[in-house]
Amino acid sequence: MRVLTGITTSGTPHLGNYAGAIRPAVAASRQPNVDAFFFLADYHALIKCDDPQRVAASRLEIAATWLAAGLDPEKVTFYRQSDVPEIPELSWILTCITPKGLMNRAHAYKASVDQNEARGDEPDDGVNMGLFSYPVLMAADILMFNANRVPVGRDQIQHLEMARDIAQRFNHQYGAGRDYFVLPDVQIDEDVATLPGLDGRKMSKSYNNTIPLFEGGAKALPNAIARIVTDSRAPGEAKDAEASHLFMIYKAFATPQETDHFRRELADGMGWGDAKKKLATHLETILAPMREQYVTLMDNPERIEDILQAGAAKARRLATPFMQEIREAVGLRNGTRVKSAAPEKKKSGKAARFISFRDDDGTFRSRLVAADGDTLLLSGPYTEPKQAGQFATQLLSLDLRSLIRRNPDYSVTVLLDEQELGSSPAMQSEMEREALIVRLLQTVDSLAPASDA
Repeated sequence: MRVLTGITTSGTPHLGNYAGAIRPAVAASRQPNVDAFFFLADYHALIKCDDPQRVAASRLEIAATWLAAGLDPEKVTFYRQSDVPEIPELSWILTCITPKGLMNRAHAYKASVDQNEARGDEPDDGVNMGLFSYPVLMAADILMFNANRVPVGRDQIQHLEMARDIAQRFNHQYGAGRDYFVLPDVQIDEDVATLPGLDGRKMSKSYNNTIPLFEGGAKALPNAIARIVTDSRAPGEAKDAEASHLFMIYKAFATPQETDHFRRELADGMGWGDAKKKLATHLETILAPMREQYVTLMDNPERIEDILQAGAAKARRLATPFMQEIREAVGLRNGTRVKSAAPEKKKSGKAARFISFRDDDGTFRSRLVAADGDTLLLSGPYTEPKQAGQFATQLLSLDLRSLIRRNPDYSVTVLLDEQELGSSPAMQSEMEREALIVRLLQTVDSLAPASDA
């Protein structure tokens, strides 16, 4: 199950972001049956933030926050949107098949138009094309990696429905019997906390009612909690816990037993000042270890950069071959090979090649290796070295597309007359296997003798 989550890099994460998005996403990433993708949506940030320093700082702060919160970059794919150039390329291709009428119905765009009309302004005043076509870029984020599920808030459900619609249009128009894109499902976790802010409204930077997560250090947390609005009931008077914003925040970070105890204390007349101190102490025990890790990361931005670059390389191993398939589907194919009028210059560095070797059991094999050293196909065992050497000639003379069999372990086997000619290493997922097939076909094609036609 591939799950994809993105967070826009236009602000500093606060306690509500952690409870509502970061904490549940990190927990989900640890499940053994989940292939998790997490990305910093810095292209999306440009839609509503025109301060380059703020965008740059937010990218660093949000990456450090996710890592400090326990995201393991070894177990997930963690990357910046802007480090995967295939995403905006796919966004343009999807834009070319998306009806304008669909974008006209997007909630964010309609809200901007309604606000302008209410003020007597032109309907599209202040609306840029980033805002208008935001759902297409979001669709590209999701469809590039064929995510099965996308955890979102209820205000984003429409965008997931649009992504499904766009995927269906592409599959119908260009699929020719193949579905290039998986239709993503929305994931709404009813148990995820939506924290109230200092004034009782949803915690949001827009309302300036947030409680900092790590920003400002240990002193900022109790100072913010002290500003939570409460009713006028004095110490000794019973408090209605369920009507208290303070209690709802405590509940989001406490066990059922701790929550029941806090509720009883309020009902027994605990003063609001003591309740705020108790909330601050409880949150500090949870956040302090993460804050320490956050500070260490922020003091070593090169470490964050290394992690994100490694994540981008991991993401592009899937995105690059898949994007080549999309290009070919829409007609942006590479030209067929023809004889060059001038002799080709020999390329420096290693190229894709066949390697023959003797195995530990004394048999002979041949291996097809990509330019980066990855093994794409391993021949079966032969008793004579000459037979292993003929593996390359045989492979390059065949149309592999009709001979590839997909195996349950995400490997592939090339069958010739029902006999195994060679097999690939096992991949981690169906999408990785499809990417390997594309690389295999492209590599064999590049090694085949050029046509004289």
